[in-house]
Amino acid sequence: MIETAFTPVQSLAGGALIGTASVLLMLTLGRVMGATGVLAGVIRPNNLSDAAWRIALLLGMATGPLIVMAVTGQMPAVQVPVSTAALIVGGIIVGIGVTYGSGCTSGHGVCGMARLSPRSIVATFTFMATTFATVYVVRHILGA
Repeated sequence: MIETAFTPVQSLAGGALIGTASVLLMLTLGRVMGATGVLAGVIRPNNLSDAAWRIALLLGMATGPLIVMAVTGQMPAVQVPVSTAALIVGGIIVGIGVTYGSGCTSGHGVCGMARLSPRSIVATFTFMATTFATVYVVRHILGA
């Protein structure tokens, strides 16, 4: 069985950083920081300056573990308890979901709810309910 570690300090710090970054992006560029929207704008940019901030943001996300290593002297521990095939299938399912949901959890949950968007509130509630149900089924019914 997978054990989930409760890390309130790290979780609070991460949430504060994400919230601060979202607010700063909205204040400086007037853009919503949804990860899939940022990635889509790199794949099909409107113009060069639009692609530049998106690439910088994605590079910041990808290099975060290197910053942790520079500060602590070790890479953060990451455990992926599923196969590569499961990761690929999960990625495809998430891609379909963000397409039909008009955004991802970061866009709806962090930015949309902060703007009191009814669509984002419903989407975030749906994400959370689905997550709770999936974890319950996988851990308590399937016993994984």
